[in-house]
Amino acid sequence: MSDAGGATEALAAPRGAAIDLSDHALYFNRELSWLDFNARVLELAEDERLPLLERVRFCSIYTSNLDEYFMVRVAGLHDQIDAGVENPGPDGRTPSKTIAAIRARVLELSSRLARCYEQDLKPALLRQGIRITSIAELSESERAQLSEHFHRAIFPALTPLAVAPARPFPYISNLSLSLAVLLRDQASDQTIFARVKVPTENLPRFVAIGADLGPAEDAGSAESATAGASAARGEESEGALTLVALEEVIAHHLDALFPGTEILECCCFRVTRDADLEVSEDAADLLQAVEDELRRRRFGEIVRVEVGAGCSERLRSELATLLKVAESDVYSIPSLLDMRGLDQVARLPAPQLRFPPLASVTHPRLLRHEGRRPDVLGAMRDGDLLVHHPYDSFATSVERFVEQAVADPDVLAIKQTLYRTSDDSRLVPALIEAAEAGKQAVALVELQARFDERRNIRWARALEEAGVHVVYGQPQLKTHVKCVLVVRREGTGVRNYVHIGTGNYNSATARLYTDFGLFTTDEQIGADIAEMFNYLTGYGHPLRYRRILSAPEHLREGMLEEIGRTIAAARAGKRARIAMKMNALVDVPCIRALYEASQAGVRVDLNVRGICCLRPGVEGISENIRVVSIVGRLLEHSRIYLFEHGEDCTLYIASADLMPRNLDHRVEVAVPIAAPELQAQLIDTLQRGFADNTSSWELGGDGSWRRLAPAPGEPERSLQAELAANHARMAAESPPAAALMRSEPTAAELSIERRARPARAE
Repeated sequence: MSDAGGATEALAAPRGAAIDLSDHALYFNRELSWLDFNARVLELAEDERLPLLERVRFCSIYTSNLDEYFMVRVAGLHDQIDAGVENPGPDGRTPSKTIAAIRARVLELSSRLARCYEQDLKPALLRQGIRITSIAELSESERAQLSEHFHRAIFPALTPLAVAPARPFPYISNLSLSLAVLLRDQASDQTIFARVKVPTENLPRFVAIGADLGPAEDAGSAESATAGASAARGEESEGALTLVALEEVIAHHLDALFPGTEILECCCFRVTRDADLEVSEDAADLLQAVEDELRRRRFGEIVRVEVGAGCSERLRSELATLLKVAESDVYSIPSLLDMRGLDQVARLPAPQLRFPPLASVTHPRLLRHEGRRPDVLGAMRDGDLLVHHPYDSFATSVERFVEQAVADPDVLAIKQTLYRTSDDSRLVPALIEAAEAGKQAVALVELQARFDERRNIRWARALEEAGVHVVYGQPQLKTHVKCVLVVRREGTGVRNYVHIGTGNYNSATARLYTDFGLFTTDEQIGADIAEMFNYLTGYGHPLRYRRILSAPEHLREGMLEEIGRTIAAARAGKRARIAMKMNALVDVPCIRALYEASQAGVRVDLNVRGICCLRPGVEGISENIRVVSIVGRLLEHSRIYLFEHGEDCTLYIASADLMPRNLDHRVEVAVPIAAPELQAQLIDTLQRGFADNTSSWELGGDGSWRRLAPAPGEPERSLQAELAANHARMAAESPPAAALMRSEPTAAELSIERRARPARAE
C-alpha cells in the first residue's frame, strides 16, 4: 500500500464545494508507488499457478529491480538530504520521510521474499529433484566432493584482505558479495577483521554436487552439472542435482584462507552504491565526460548495506563503522543474500518447468512474394503498417527494414537513434555497411542511457571508425526517441520511409518487452522526422511539427490539449473517453488534467505498469478513473494514448511516459495513428488489457493494489495470452516462412531479463 487508507473519504468534497487539485492527499508518493510495482513482481514469484522456474526467475528480477532502485532513486533522495533540500513532493513527503517509509516497506517485502524462497520455492524445487541446501545437510561423501572442488576451482580465485593499521579497509565494489570475518590471531591474541570477496563475476553462484562438475572453468555450471541429473528432467529423485551457495562453500573453508587463526565469526554482506551519472551541462566533450563519470560511479557513496540474518550485532556494528554508513542504511536479509544468483537455477535445462516457447510471426503484409524475404519498403508504399513485438518478429520487420535499405541502391541516407541496443544487434553493423557503401549514415547515440553507457560508447566508436556520422546529443537532454529515417530516391524526387517505435532497437528486449512500431511513408510525418534529425544533428531551435508531438517542447502541451478536447466534448453532451497505456504516470499537470476530465464526466481508463501517482476513486474528483497494471511473462512497455471526443478519435503511440523526466528532459516523440485498421488494432489491445483478469491488478483509492480474478462463471482473460494466440493463428494461416518459433531464451535475453527490467520504465 502506497499511503495510509482513509484519504478517499477525507477528500470527498461536499456537493458544490471547490476542490483543491493540488491537495497532497490526491497524489501517491512516486518512490513508494514503485515499491508497490516491485511487490507485484514478487507476487508472481509467489503464484503457484506459474511454472516453477519462472517463479524462481521472478525472485531474481525482483532483486535486480530493487538494486537499481537503490542505486538511482534512493541515492537521489540521499543527495537531496545531503544538500539540505527537504522540499516536499506532490504527496507532501520530504526526502527524509520518504526514505524512512522506503525502509519499512523494503523490510516488509524482504520478509515476503524470504518466506517465498524458503517455505515455497525450495521445497517445490526439491520435489523436482533440484536440491538447494546448506553444507550442514550434506552427507560425508558430498562434503568430501565439495571440499575437493573448493581447493581445485574456488580457492585459487580468492584473496583474503585483513584490516590493520597498515592495511586500510579495502574498496568494496558495487553489488559485490563479500564475507566479513572476525578472527583471532593465536600468536598475538589480537582480534582482526577481514574481508573475502565472493567471486560471483567469475564463478557460478551455486556449486553443484551429485553430478560431474566438469573442468575447473565450468565447475558449478548449471547447464553442465545437470546433464546427468534425471530429476531435473522431472524423473525420480535418485541422481538429483544438489546446489550449495558459493559464499557458504567459502565460509566453510575459511581455515584454508586464514591458517593459524581462530575464526570467531563470519557473515555475508553486500553494498549498494550511488550509480547515477551527473554530467555537467557545460561539458565540452560529452564522450569524455561520460567516461569520467563511469569511472567515478565505481566509487559512488554507499546507500545500502545488506547483511545476512545470522550477522551478530557486533559484526554488524563493525561493518557499519568501517563502511561509514548509518544504522538505518543497514538491512538484515532473512534468507539468501542477492537473489539475482537464482537466475542460474532458472536456466536449468528443464523446459517443462518454464513457459512454453512464444511464437513470433512475420507480419503477413510483409510477405508480398511467397518464397522471398520480407519486403518492408514495398509494404510501406502500400500504406501504413503497425507491428507489435514480440508477437510480430523484430528480425523480419525492423531489422529487415534497415538491411533492405542498406542493400537498395536508390537509398541515399539512413538515420537512426540508438538509446539501448544489444551486443548481437544487426542494426549497428547495417549502419556501418551503409557508410561503407557510400550512403549517408547517421547515428544519434545516447551516451547517457543508464547502465548501458559502456556498450553505447563502444558502438559509437565502432560507428565513427567506419565513417558513420555519430552525434551524441546534449548533456542536459537525453535522446530517448526511437526512430529510423530512410531517404530513397524515387522518380525526380525522394521519399521518406520512417519507423517510429515505443521500444528500443534491441533484438533481445524485443523478445521480452511488448512494443509497437509504425512504418509509414506519410509525407508530413516523414518531413517532421527529417526536421527532427536536422535539429538534433545541427544547430537551431526546435519547431512545432506538423503531425508528431515532440518533447521537451510540445508533448505535454499536446496531451493537455487532447484532454481539454475530451472535457469540452463531455460538457457538450458528446461521447468522451480517455484510455492510456504507459509505464508510469507521475507528471502533476497531466494528473490534474485527468482529474478535471473525471470531474467533467469523462470516462478515464489507465493501464499503468509501474509507478502511478494518481489516486482513483475519490468522490467528486476521480470516481470516473480506473487504474490497472498488467505484470506478467512479458514486460508491458508500449505507450498508447487514446482520446475520444464526439465522433473524432485521436490516437498516439509514443516513446514517452507521462513523467517530468520524459516531458521536460528528453527528446521524445508521439506519433498519431490515423488509419482506421491500425486504430482498431491499438484499441483492441487497450480493451484486452482492461478486460484482463489473470495478470492484472487494480489500484484502489486507499493506495492498495488488488489482483483481479475471474468472477464465478466468468472466463479467464489474459492480454498476453490472447495476443499470442491471435498471432499463432496468424502464423498458421500464413506461409511457412511467416512463423518464427522462439526457442529457449538466449544468453543475451537472460542477461537483459535478469537486469530487470520489468522495473525500468524507459
